[in-house]
Amino acid sequence: MSETYDYLIVGSGAGGAAAAYRLGLAGARVLLLEKGEPLPRDGSTLDPTQVLRRGAFLSREPWLNRDGVVVYPEEHFNLGGKTKWYGAALLRYARHELEADPQHRCLPWPIAYEVLEPYYQEAERLLAVRQFPVEADFARIAAGLGRRDAGWRPQTLNIGLAEHIPETPEEARHFDGFASVRNLKSDAEHCLIEPLRGHANVKLRTGAVVTALLPAGEGPRRVAGVECADGIRYTADAVLLAAGALHSPRLVQRYLEDTGLAASLPCARLVGRYYKCHVLTALLAFGHRPVRDLLCKTALLLHQSLPHSSVQTLGGNLAEEIVRAQAPSFMAALAGPVARRAYGFFLQTEDGSHEDNRVVEIRDGPPRIDHDFGRLPEARTEHRRLVRTLSLQLLRLGYLPVAKPIPLTGTAHACGTLVAGTDPEDSVVGSAGRMHGMDNLYVVDGSVLPRSSRVNPALTIYAWSLRVADLLAGSTAAAA
Repeated sequence: MSETYDYLIVGSGAGGAAAAYRLGLAGARVLLLEKGEPLPRDGSTLDPTQVLRRGAFLSREPWLNRDGVVVYPEEHFNLGGKTKWYGAALLRYARHELEADPQHRCLPWPIAYEVLEPYYQEAERLLAVRQFPVEADFARIAAGLGRRDAGWRPQTLNIGLAEHIPETPEEARHFDGFASVRNLKSDAEHCLIEPLRGHANVKLRTGAVVTALLPAGEGPRRVAGVECADGIRYTADAVLLAAGALHSPRLVQRYLEDTGLAASLPCARLVGRYYKCHVLTALLAFGHRPVRDLLCKTALLLHQSLPHSSVQTLGGNLAEEIVRAQAPSFMAALAGPVARRAYGFFLQTEDGSHEDNRVVEIRDGPPRIDHDFGRLPEARTEHRRLVRTLSLQLLRLGYLPVAKPIPLTGTAHACGTLVAGTDPEDSVVGSAGRMHGMDNLYVVDGSVLPRSSRVNPALTIYAWSLRVADLLAGSTAAAA
């Protein structure tokens, strides 16, 4: 069975949904393929027992770490991708974060901020990005930190939540790390895929596990389409990869090996390399009074001496649920009162790029993540300063801080692996999203990001994808 389209998009997260939206509204024939299925609407995606304790919605796909030990990355295979679970914090990169920073081992973007800025605006409009008033508990903590250290600068958070979400406490307390059942979070499915329903030129296939890219008859530099695990093949004039930083490079690696291009394309050696995921720590601050904030995630903190780092709060009562989930059963009676006094912080530091931090596809076994923050000492050193500074200052404010590093399996901010740049010798994808040396293979997910910045990557992925799709839609219209 074979169907032909103008554009075939693999993955329905931020990048895939944004590309489908822009190309679909332009009238192109688009097929969006998603490995997973739509999430249930029965409330289970808001249930801490299902989400946190049982991990009911996580992938069970085994990987190997750099030491050959089996690990299970916290990946979500469902319509809308990770945006259903995370994605509420929708922040722009700072202008300088698209430039090179050699001292921190950060690569430059192939485009300037001014080029991306209109697409930031469009993404913010489509996702209904807004700000909420800073709540009392966080305001008190931020003020206390500021009195002791003038380097702290609070900043109101741009967030993709419905204005009336505080009127639905169950959703307001469970939006960070949970999936909304009432469309109160601006995820890719709700904001970009749903509006395409009823458009005859756009088709969606869920449960479609893409296993291979297919070469065209005129030569391997042109991709004819894809093959799925069920044997169905789909063909298109162009293929857009949006399967994410862990999975898109694996499809490319297979294709390059199968077609012999691995030996002839200059950029082939970099496919899968420069994997980045932020240096991350979750910090719970236990106070003497219960937390009264509802959303919690209304602002972030920056520090002038830690230029590659930011401190966000954990949204809703995620901190409380983490404490409850990790408490031993025999302490259940004590866990509740303690958990209600925990304010959660999410500490992140931009990691630079190192060629040896990479994703490797292995044909006859689990894929491998070869990653070590020891290769990026600048990022690791700054992050340790961030954790130590905040912990000590919270302690002086009367809070008991407990910090836990996010391990390699925490892939919410995964990026790199098909990094964008101007030179095929040191990048994989060009400034228009097309892979160097390929005629019609484009990448619109986080794998293109040369830098991870000090904030969440979701909005930047949306913006990049909207721009790539806009260029494609323009060239298609010109050729018509």
